[in-house]
Amino acid sequence: MQTNRKKSLSGDILRNAVKDSFVKLNPMTMMKNPVMFVVEVGTLIVLLMTIFPGYFGTGQSTGFNVTVFAILLFTLLFANFAEALAEGRGKAQADSLKKSKKEISANKVVNGGLKLVPSTELRKGDIVVVSQGEMIPGDGEVIEGLASVDESAITGESAPVIKEAGGDFNSVTGGTRVVSDKIKVRITNDPGESFIDRMIALVEGAKRQKTPNEIALNTLLTSLTLIFLIVVVTLAPIAKYLDIQLDIPVLISLLVCLIPTTIGGLLSAIGIAGMDRVTQFNVLAMSGKAVEAAGDINTMILDKTGTITFGNRMASEFTPVDSENMAVLGEWAAISSLKDETPEGRSVLELMKKQGMAYDSSIAEDGVFIEFKAETRMSGIDLSDGRKVRKGAVDSVRKWVESQGGAVPSDLELKGNTIASEGGTPLAVAVDNHILGLIYLKDTVKPGMKERFEQLRRMGIKTIMCTGDNPLTAATIAREAGVDEFIAESKPEDKIAVIRKEQAEGKLVAMTGDGTNDAPALAQADVGLAMNSGTTAAKEAANMVDLDSDPSKIIEVVAIGKQLLMTRGALTTFSIANDVAKYFAIIPAMFTLAIPQMEALNIMRLGSPLSAILSALVFNAIIIPLLIPLAMRGVGYKPMSSNKLLQRNLFIYGFGGIVVPFLGIKLIDLMVHLWI
Repeated sequence: MQTNRKKSLSGDILRNAVKDSFVKLNPMTMMKNPVMFVVEVGTLIVLLMTIFPGYFGTGQSTGFNVTVFAILLFTLLFANFAEALAEGRGKAQADSLKKSKKEISANKVVNGGLKLVPSTELRKGDIVVVSQGEMIPGDGEVIEGLASVDESAITGESAPVIKEAGGDFNSVTGGTRVVSDKIKVRITNDPGESFIDRMIALVEGAKRQKTPNEIALNTLLTSLTLIFLIVVVTLAPIAKYLDIQLDIPVLISLLVCLIPTTIGGLLSAIGIAGMDRVTQFNVLAMSGKAVEAAGDINTMILDKTGTITFGNRMASEFTPVDSENMAVLGEWAAISSLKDETPEGRSVLELMKKQGMAYDSSIAEDGVFIEFKAETRMSGIDLSDGRKVRKGAVDSVRKWVESQGGAVPSDLELKGNTIASEGGTPLAVAVDNHILGLIYLKDTVKPGMKERFEQLRRMGIKTIMCTGDNPLTAATIAREAGVDEFIAESKPEDKIAVIRKEQAEGKLVAMTGDGTNDAPALAQADVGLAMNSGTTAAKEAANMVDLDSDPSKIIEVVAIGKQLLMTRGALTTFSIANDVAKYFAIIPAMFTLAIPQMEALNIMRLGSPLSAILSALVFNAIIIPLLIPLAMRGVGYKPMSSNKLLQRNLFIYGFGGIVVPFLGIKLIDLMVHLWI
């Protein structure tokens, strides 16, 4: 995505934005923005008065009318250009994705054999085989095998990722390429419903819905526009009573300067640009509401494995309990892992190989594999001779052994706590009603996580770590990572419970996840960020998908959301402050002749009523293009409390919004006064 970012303002995008600026002058399009629609109606009236001056009885010169028309037209075009530019960057990314979508041949499994068919003929539930060098024909889940997959067409990253059956990294995307080995994939979408199709529809921005805050602000701007429209209309009879000539072009100019045209022209562009910044960060947001909600987050729920830690929990040591033999423990640990396709299960076999320990794999050939479940927190195998082997969380295995009348070794808890206190995860191994010992699973906290959580704390965001580890291990990792709270031995329902608890207190909650068991919590959270490498269920439940599958990226997403809210607030403050300055420029100049006392308000000492009107109108037109880069880039954000942030923005954009127009209008007036 780095390339896309560099080309975000290419010549093609700029040219298309200029063209779209004129296309958007269509009244049916402009009606969606009430503020700018009023400006367009005023522009049309001034144009008619310029072409047919005799029908309107205007006292102003044709040159004045032409000047007002030109300034109003440029105001409209600049506002449309800002929106078109923001949309253009999304469309450019969509075009890039469309190029990656092509007809692909697929090896479909039919009656035990393979049949070559076009990818467009594949339907949900079909099974295909994809070998080295072949393109994956559609979105699906790996049901057999392991392979390296090049996802650069989707993520922009050149490093291949490992996709494997079992676990939460079995999801593959159509249009990506297998670079090694072979996998069997079950298709999960019908044609036209693929992940790329959804991405194209979303990044084009054409269906972007306004967020609640944006709707509220639009309502406010519309109300202000209506109020000032009434004010300007009533000025005509007042001026007539005071024997002041106020022609229609002058009243229209006054109206355009009084209504909030600056934020009205930039509001849509700010929202689109906010979504675009998230997209350029390789995060696909399902709606603008999700991005905006991220900016208001109070609580963040994070999985430990893969988010706070690297997630590669590997068996590093066998620890027998009581007087059990190391070789016996290793043998049964290996037997319990022979049909376990998870990374932890395979790491047990790797550890056996590394230590040169032997085991009889034939024992498990006819056994029934018991998959790991979040509820039981154990996996294992039921052998054909009736024996049952279990491997899992210490407390779960202990309860399982006790339920069968077995005794718990006296040193089990002590040795388990020792492993946990070192930040590891102990897995107990048991055969029937007898616990043999522990497997030490080792994981590592990612560098810089403590600093990032401190950054979130400065934003006023509470972090809660969820983990299936025992309380001691969870406490060690939480302390090392610097999270505020943690939930140990967490089940899927525990995540939902903590999310609902925080929401009941009026807080907005964000969560990351990649597994099917995370889907309910992702759907419940206000901001759910799913990993692209995760399961289809997780991606469908979330309202954001991270194409790079970096769970810690939720921190950046929150920062972008806050930047979006800050940008909108800052430019709204600047726009309203601008209007205050324009009141002092125009109104005293218009009424000073009839009401000499109003000269006291003419603090700018503008040349004449005519130059004051034109100067304010010119400033109103040029401030929009000057603010377009800020609307697109976003206001710079630094983690700080809400009060400090408010004070900072009020000073910079409130005070600055008053000072800049005073200086700008005065400078323009000096030039305009000489011209007229």
